[in-house]
Amino acid sequence: MNFFRGVMGGQAAGPQPSGAETIQKLCDRVASSTLLEDRRDAVRALKSLSKKYRMEVGTQAMDHLINILQTDRSDSEILGYALDTLYNIICNDEEEEQDENAQKQADDMGAHFTDKFIQDPEHVTLLLTLLEEFDFHVRWPGVKLLTALLKNQGPQVQGIILVSPMGVSRLMDLLADSREVIRNDGLLLLQQLTKGNAAIQKIVAFENAFERLLDIITEEGSSDGGIVVEDCLLLLLNLLKNNSSNQNFFKEGSYIQRMKPWFEVGDDNSGWSAQKVTNLHLMLQLVRVMVSPVNSPGATASCQKSMYLCGLLQQLCTILMATGVPADILTETINTVSEVIRGSQVNQDYFASVNAPSNPPRPAIVVLLMSMVNERQPFVLRCAVLYCFQCFLYKNQKGQGEIVATLLPSTIDANSISAGQLLCGGLFSADSLSNWCAAVALAHALQDNLTQKEQLLRVQLATSMGNPPVSLLQQCTNILSQGSKVQTRVGLLMLLCTWISNCPIAVTHFLHNQENVPFLTAQISENLGEDERLVQGLCALLLGICIYYNDNSLENYTKEKLKQLIEKRIGKENFVEKLVFVAKHELYSRAAQKPQPVFPSPEQMLFDHEFTKLVKELEGVITKAVHKSSEEEKKEEEVKKTLEQHDNIVTQYKELIREQDAQIQELKEKVSSMSSQNEQLQTTVTQQLSQIQQHKDQYNILKLKLGKDNQSQSNSQGDGSQVNGLQTEELTQLREEVDQLRKQHTLLQTQLGDKDALINTTPCSTQSALISAYTRRLILSILNMSQVQSQSAEINQLKTERQELLRRAEAASSDTVPSSDSSLDAAKMAELESRLAAQTAETEKLKEETKRLSESRAGLEQQLASATSTVAILQTEKAKLQTEVQESKKEQDDLLMLLADQDQKIHSLKQRLKNLGETVEDEDDLDAKDQTDDDEEEEEEEEDED
Repeated sequence: MNFFRGVMGGQAAGPQPSGAETIQKLCDRVASSTLLEDRRDAVRALKSLSKKYRMEVGTQAMDHLINILQTDRSDSEILGYALDTLYNIICNDEEEEQDENAQKQADDMGAHFTDKFIQDPEHVTLLLTLLEEFDFHVRWPGVKLLTALLKNQGPQVQGIILVSPMGVSRLMDLLADSREVIRNDGLLLLQQLTKGNAAIQKIVAFENAFERLLDIITEEGSSDGGIVVEDCLLLLLNLLKNNSSNQNFFKEGSYIQRMKPWFEVGDDNSGWSAQKVTNLHLMLQLVRVMVSPVNSPGATASCQKSMYLCGLLQQLCTILMATGVPADILTETINTVSEVIRGSQVNQDYFASVNAPSNPPRPAIVVLLMSMVNERQPFVLRCAVLYCFQCFLYKNQKGQGEIVATLLPSTIDANSISAGQLLCGGLFSADSLSNWCAAVALAHALQDNLTQKEQLLRVQLATSMGNPPVSLLQQCTNILSQGSKVQTRVGLLMLLCTWISNCPIAVTHFLHNQENVPFLTAQISENLGEDERLVQGLCALLLGICIYYNDNSLENYTKEKLKQLIEKRIGKENFVEKLVFVAKHELYSRAAQKPQPVFPSPEQMLFDHEFTKLVKELEGVITKAVHKSSEEEKKEEEVKKTLEQHDNIVTQYKELIREQDAQIQELKEKVSSMSSQNEQLQTTVTQQLSQIQQHKDQYNILKLKLGKDNQSQSNSQGDGSQVNGLQTEELTQLREEVDQLRKQHTLLQTQLGDKDALINTTPCSTQSALISAYTRRLILSILNMSQVQSQSAEINQLKTERQELLRRAEAASSDTVPSSDSSLDAAKMAELESRLAAQTAETEKLKEETKRLSESRAGLEQQLASATSTVAILQTEKAKLQTEVQESKKEQDDLLMLLADQDQKIHSLKQRLKNLGETVEDEDDLDAKDQTDDDEEEEEEEEDED
C-alpha cells in the first residue's frame, strides 16, 4: 500500500517520481496484477490523475482501460473507474478561464483520443453492451463517455452505432430509466446521436420516441418546466427537421393534438422566466417545422388542417392578441401563425375573423399592420408582421379582394381604420422602412390577381386643398420622380412592376402619363453608384414590362416606338446590362432563398421573395422582346395565334372526350344496375315458379284425398269389387318394394364378399392403399342399411293400411250381406272368402320375407363391425411398416455418409502417399488386375482338367 500512498500524495521517503513515471507504473500494475483489488486501486489512481495528466494517461493507459472493460465485467466498481477515466481523457471540458489556443489544443486532444478509441468499432459495441448494465456506477459514466465520443466524432460513431445490432434500441432504453440523472443525460446523448443522420432519426422515431418525449414534457410541466423540457424539445427538433418521414409519422400518430396544451397562456403574463421563454420559443419552432414552406405542399396542408381542427391555431391567435407577452415570443408567434395559415384557405378565413380584445374590437390584421407601419416598433417584429400579411394573402384571392376593397371609394368608412388606409399611410410616410413594407404588402394584394390590379386603378388619393385627386398609380410615380431614399424607390418600383405585369390596362394607364417614360429612360441612361444601379435595373424592368405587355392602344407608345426609344436614348446592350444587374445583386440572392423576410438590418431590406420570382420570369422574355424586330414579333404573334387556335381545338376535343367518358361511365353504371335487377327478377321468377309448382302439387294431393273420401262415403253400400281393386294395387306395390329390398340385399352381400376377398388376397403393402376405398364402400353399405330400415318402416305402414282395408271390407260385407234380405247368393260369398284367404296368405309370406330381411340386416351389421376392426388393424400395421421403412432409410443414409467419409479419407491418404513418392494403384487398376488374375486362374484350372 505504500506504493499507492505515494501515488495518491502521501509522505514517502526518497525522491518523488514524475507524473509520466507514476502513470507508467500504474499501467504496469493494471496489466500484470492478478488480484482484482490491486487492479481496481490502480485504475482508481489513474482516474485521479487523468484530468491533470490527460495526455499521459490517454497515451499510456487507454488500451489497458479498454482491456479492463472487456475482462472485468463482473466488478461494477472497476468498470465505473475505467469509464470515468476514459471520459476524462476524451471529453473536452469548456472552461471559461482557458484562452482560445488552450481550448483548441484540448479539442484536438479529445478528437485524437476519440479516433484512437473508435479505431476498432468493437470498442463502441462494447460500450453499448455496458449500457445495458443497470448499476448506476456503470451506466451513468457509460452514457457520458458515449456522448463525448459523439461530440468529437459524430458521423463516425453514428455509423458504428447504426450497424450495431440493437444499438439504437439500447440507447432508447435510457429514457425509461427511473433515475432522472441517467434519463436526462440520455436525452443529451440522443441529441448528439440524431444530429444530421436521417436513418438514425427514423429508427429513434419508430422506437416510440415521440410518445416518451411528450410524456416527459407533460410530467415536467410543459412550458413551465426546466432544462429537461428544453432538452426534449431540442431532440424533437432533431427528429422532425428536414425529415418528411418522421413528420408524417408525427402527424399520423395524432401528436399535433398533444401540442395544444403547451400554448395555454394565462391572463397573468407578467412573470416569464428565462427558461419559460426558451421553452416556448422551441415549441413554436417545432410547430413551424411541421408547416414549413420548404416541406412538400401536401404534407404542409395536412398539418395545417390538423392544427386548425385541434384548436392549435386558435390557441396561437390567443397568444398573438394577449398582453404582457415578451417581444421575442410575440415575434416568433407571429411567424408561426404566418406559416400555419400560408396557402390554407380555411386557416386564412379563420385568421381574417380574429379580433383584438379592444374597444371597439378591431381585426387582428389591422392591429398587426399598425405595428408594421409604426417606426417605433422593433425591426424584427415589423418583419414578422409583414411575413404574416404576405402569408395571409398567399393564394388567397378572397383576402386580396377584401384588402383592395378597403381602398375603393364606395367602401371607405371614415369612422374606422382599415387595412387599405394603413397601407396607403405607410406608403407615403416619411419612414423609408414603412414605405418599403407597405409597398411590398400592397404588391402581395395584387399577386397573380388580374381583377384586383384593375380594381386598384380606381383608387383616387386626395392631395392638397383645392387640387383634384390623383390616382394611386400616378402618386407612386410622382414619389419616384422626387428622388427619395433608395429603399423607398425600390419598394415603389417593385409595387409598380407587380401591378402592371400581365395587365395591359394598367400598362396603358402608366404610359398615359407623358412624364413616366422620359423619367425611366433618364434614370436608366445615367451612370451612378451601385445603389443607384439597382434602381436603374428596376427602372429597366418596369420599362421592359411596358413593352412586353403593351397592347399598342396608345399611338405614341407602341411596342415598336418604345424599342426605338431604348435604342436611341439608352442602347440595347446598356439596357440589358442594367436589367441583368438586378438578379446579380447579393440581397436579391438572399431574398430568393426563402419566403420569410430575414434581414440583419433595415438598410438591407430591399428585395421581396415573390418579386424575385417575377424578375426570374420576366428577365429573359423582356430581353428577347427588346432585341426582336417588328417582323419577328408579327411572326411570333401569328405563331401564338395558331398555337392558341390549336390549343382551343385540343381543349374542345378534350372536353368532348371527357363528356363521352362521363356518358360511357353513366351507361356502364346503368347496364350494371340493370343486370343486377335482371338477376334479381330471374331469381324471383324461379322462386315464384317453384312456389306455384308446390301449390299445384298440394292442390292435386288435396283433390285426390277429397275424391277418395267422397268415393268411400258414396260407395260404402256397394259391392266389394272396388275394395278388392285397391288391395290388389297395394299388394303389387308391396311386391315391387320387396324385390327392391332383395336386390339391395344381394348387392350388399356381393360388396361385402368382394371386400373380404380383397382383404385376404391383398398384401400388407397394398392393403393400406385400399383402406380408404373400403371405407367409402362401407359407408355406402351403411347408407343402404338405412334405406332398408326406411323401407321396413314403409312395409309396416302398408300392413297397417292393409288391415284397415280388411276392416273396411268386413264392414262392407256385413252391410251388404244381411241374413234374409241379402241380394247376394252363397256363391259370391264363397268367392269373397277365398279371395280374403289368398290375401291373408300373401300377407303371411310378406311377414316371413320381412323377418328374413331383418335377420340378414343383422348379419350385415356384424360383418360391417368385423370389417371396421380389420381396417383398424391394417392401419396400425401400415403405421408400423412406415416407421420401420423410415428408420431403415435413415440407417441407410447414415451408412452412405460413413462410406462417403471413408472414401474421402482413403482418397486423401492415397494422395498423401502419391505426394510422398509411393506407388498407389487406383481402384480401376485394381479391378483390372483382379479380373486378369481371375482369368489366369480359370485358364490354369482348364489346363488341369485337360
